[in-house]
Amino acid sequence: MNPLRILLFPWWLAELATGAKAFSDNPLIGSPLLNRWGLHVGRVRIAAALARSRRQRLSGLISAEERAAFERDGFVMKRDFLPPQEFARLREEALSYRGPAREMVQGDTITRRMALDPAALDAMPGVRTLIRSAKWRGLMRYVGSFDSEPVGYIQTILSHVNDREPDPQTALHADTFHATVKAFYFLTDVDAEEGPFVYVPGSHRMTPERLAWEKERSIRARDGLDRLSSRGSLRIRQDELASLGLPAPKAFAVPANTLVVADTSGFHARGPSVRPSIRVEIWTYGRRNPFLPWTGFDLLSLPGIAERRANWMWAARDRFRAWLGQPWRDAGIKTPAAPAAEDVGG
Repeated sequence: MNPLRILLFPWWLAELATGAKAFSDNPLIGSPLLNRWGLHVGRVRIAAALARSRRQRLSGLISAEERAAFERDGFVMKRDFLPPQEFARLREEALSYRGPAREMVQGDTITRRMALDPAALDAMPGVRTLIRSAKWRGLMRYVGSFDSEPVGYIQTILSHVNDREPDPQTALHADTFHATVKAFYFLTDVDAEEGPFVYVPGSHRMTPERLAWEKERSIRARDGLDRLSSRGSLRIRQDELASLGLPAPKAFAVPANTLVVADTSGFHARGPSVRPSIRVEIWTYGRRNPFLPWTGFDLLSLPGIAERRANWMWAARDRFRAWLGQPWRDAGIKTPAAPAAEDVGG
């Protein structure tokens, strides 16, 4: 046996008690034999039970109607989230903001992100008020199942910027095997044919059918599935949904000033766009170790730390690019809706 594998075994074993998800990176997580015996499904079951327990303790943060919508669908949608005049001011503030941007090219699509760091929040007091409001914080915490501060950005999706293959995010997938939260607060209207967010209602529930699907996928994930599935973000075809007792995906073709907060362990995607388009949103996400029994005690949520995490993560990838990789290139100073750079052609 390779001595390095012996040295790494304690690390691989410890990762079983964390959110580590890549079947291709950890020979225990990716072991077909262990997953036939139920390793992956066991992690899914435990994580789901702990998420339910944490949400029960956070249930007072949102209304009974919102809780019922989430339990049924896996997401909460709020149209007209802000009063019209307040939204108009926030939208103008956000779309006119100029700041450091990062971009990632996936297929024919660019995702642009501008961190909601201290400088950005000072320049956009309306955005700061929004993400610190009780309504926003309550939904993020309940859906994510942790009393933790999410990481926030202004995010822009620019579709059909080159002639490459389709955006891989248009394939239905689960982000990971456990509860995790993403929020989309749309600053622009979203057309049904211009890459709307898509979610399969009810797919956040770990039903017997879903667990059987997870087990079958986990056995083949290391070597027999696509690259992103082997990395732990399992893909599913739309024609498979009925066998899991799930409906067709719902596309969020919605007006600006709509908020969607979703558990992205459920199946979701970026809808296909039939033409070049730009979608701008305030986008936040939260993901913690799913095996923690408590809801809080998150040092990364402390003021002065929480709003700097995005830049720290980018800086770490810049510095250790050879080991961590860095898909987010520095795109300079931009406004959120600035057109794509000329050097992203096919």
